[in-house]
Amino acid sequence: MNVLIVHAHPEPQSFNTALRDHSVRILADLGHSVEVSDLYAMGFNPVSGPDDFTDRADPDYLVYAMEQRHGHETGTLAPDIAAEIDKLIRCDLLILHFPLYWFSVPAILKGWIDRVMVSGLTYGGRRFYDRGGLKGKKAMLTLTLGGREHMLDSDEAIHGKLDDMLRPLLRGTLAYTGMTVLPPFVAWHVPYVDDAARAQYLNDYEDRLRNLDSLTPLAFPSLDDFDDSMRRK
Repeated sequence: MNVLIVHAHPEPQSFNTALRDHSVRILADLGHSVEVSDLYAMGFNPVSGPDDFTDRADPDYLVYAMEQRHGHETGTLAPDIAAEIDKLIRCDLLILHFPLYWFSVPAILKGWIDRVMVSGLTYGGRRFYDRGGLKGKKAMLTLTLGGREHMLDSDEAIHGKLDDMLRPLLRGTLAYTGMTVLPPFVAWHVPYVDDAARAQYLNDYEDRLRNLDSLTPLAFPSLDDFDDSMRRK
């Protein structure tokens, strides 16, 4: 299996990065091919704009999704985007690896999604959910955060449910583009736990990676259940 890990943490000595490095070792030990896009180390540009295209369908007015489609069809996407798309196409499993910032992802990872998940390749027209352009691939989130599990485990919790925070990624990005979405792996309260707890997280993540095939994917809509106007049948 080809695995692409898109890593978005600014500190090479962080536990988040240690978790990533551990996953690379485990996946390689299992015989998988692993590529890592370390966005901070790469200096990845997260800002989408007209420079993302070396040729424009409409040079006078930027409709970003339409220009993505044109760029993909004509091979005129910016080189840094094209390089990441090549990795995305090669992979069988995509892991988005990040710390939770402000109930969301770091800006650099959001920029990777905006610029790399291009229209015409990953979605477009009626090509979404189980008909999305990345159908056949699997995806998983691996994240660290400062909160404790009981702070994000229900609607009544102080911060609500973590699943609600992750909905834009789980449903609006990964499932929307056709991927089979595995349950996220979460390391809780990371800045405040001791070494024994961190070691347990590493062990738990190793167990997760060694048993990916046994995970039950998350459930999302099928277009077969909706009519041409996208109303449920």
